[in-house]
Amino acid sequence: MDAAPSDRRRGVALAVVTAVISGVAVYVNSFGVAAWKQFGGAASYTTVKNLVAALLLVALLGIAPRAQETPSGGTPSLRHRLGLVVVAVVGGSIPFLLFFEGLAISSAPAQAALIHKTLVVWVALLAVPLLRERIGWGQIAAIAMLVVGQIALAGGTEGFSLGRGEALVLLATLLWAGETVLAKPLLAVWGSRTLGVARMAGGAAVLLALGPMTGSVPWSELSAQAVWWAVGTGVLLAGYVATWYAALALAQAVDVTAVLVGGAVITAVLAGATSVMLPGLVLVAGGVTWVMIEALRRTPAPVTP
Repeated sequence: MDAAPSDRRRGVALAVVTAVISGVAVYVNSFGVAAWKQFGGAASYTTVKNLVAALLLVALLGIAPRAQETPSGGTPSLRHRLGLVVVAVVGGSIPFLLFFEGLAISSAPAQAALIHKTLVVWVALLAVPLLRERIGWGQIAAIAMLVVGQIALAGGTEGFSLGRGEALVLLATLLWAGETVLAKPLLAVWGSRTLGVARMAGGAAVLLALGPMTGSVPWSELSAQAVWWAVGTGVLLAGYVATWYAALALAQAVDVTAVLVGGAVITAVLAGATSVMLPGLVLVAGGVTWVMIEALRRTPAPVTP
């Protein structure tokens, strides 16, 4: 059943907030990864950053408990409890390792980042058959605009190759798409705060358990600068997860994922966008606006097979 118009409006608004946080986080993370190169690299950085985010979300759950979210899915079953574990693995741990390791070894980081921005395509392919979400031709055109805009921002596809780094980013993106579709029904049972804690706290536990294989965090050797970068990006990650799950609980997965692409505009502006990037920025901004308009319409027209 389609969400009420007021819920969709709130969900889309929260998705815009998530996109802004994401755009800032992508820019800041580049400095965080560089600061952690001498302290175990991407795996150690990811572990500490995610641990900070988990602690903040646990604190948020204590301040604003689950009972205030009024989830409507009834008493959690064993399947719903197992869903928390799966979300922690495929959303809060493994893909983070794959993504940051992929970016670190990719020969073309811009192209690797482009692969991650195809998340909306994979979510759409999964959400329509599995979640019975309705998307119209207008939404499809808007998503196409977002993809073309991202390609323009990445400098085109000339010379594109799927190396090991790009393959890791693609795998992480596919896992996050699966997590999005899995999380949508779980949100009705657990609420966004509880599911967010499960994702990040459970994910941090998995990352710590994998430490011996991926490289344990050198706790005694960490510099103050490295710690502050992890804390800062952890705060952004906590804000991202909190607003992302809240948006996903209220609006279609396809719509909130498409709006999330708008974070690329924020990242580009912070990094010093040039006139060459203007067409891509316009396409992305236009695509996000189009998606928002389509999402707020009462009954999106379904695509005829």
